[in-house]
Amino acid sequence: EVQLVESGGGLVQAGGSLRLSCAASGFSFDEHVMGWFRQAPGKEREGVSSISSSDGRVYYADSVQGRFTISSDNAKNTVYLQMNSLKPGDTAVYYCAAGTGWHEFEYWGQGTQVTVSS
Repeated sequence: EVQLVESGGGLVQAGGSLRLSCAASGFSFDEHVMGWFRQAPGKEREGVSSISSSDGRVYYADSVQGRFTISSDNAKNTVYLQMNSLKPGDTAVYYCAAGTGWHEFEYWGQGTQVTVSS
């Protein structure tokens, strides 16, 4: 059974930091692209950052470039999202996803809420 379990969300003041974790199981972690997406109330889901577990290539959305850092630990089948200099606009439910390509994410976690207060 495929599982993606996010953790690390919470309430933080603007300018603060959070680290999200996503523990994966049930598939070949090192053969997938792992991504973080977010969805704010009334808005469409957007891609935040992705990383190739096989070669470490990364992608960041312009809105988070320079503030967020994605990393993965293949030994632990876990992907992380370090979020610094958080803004109220970063408030959303953050989802972890896994896919065989940069635009094909087949597996999704349940999401973790991130709330940034001003």
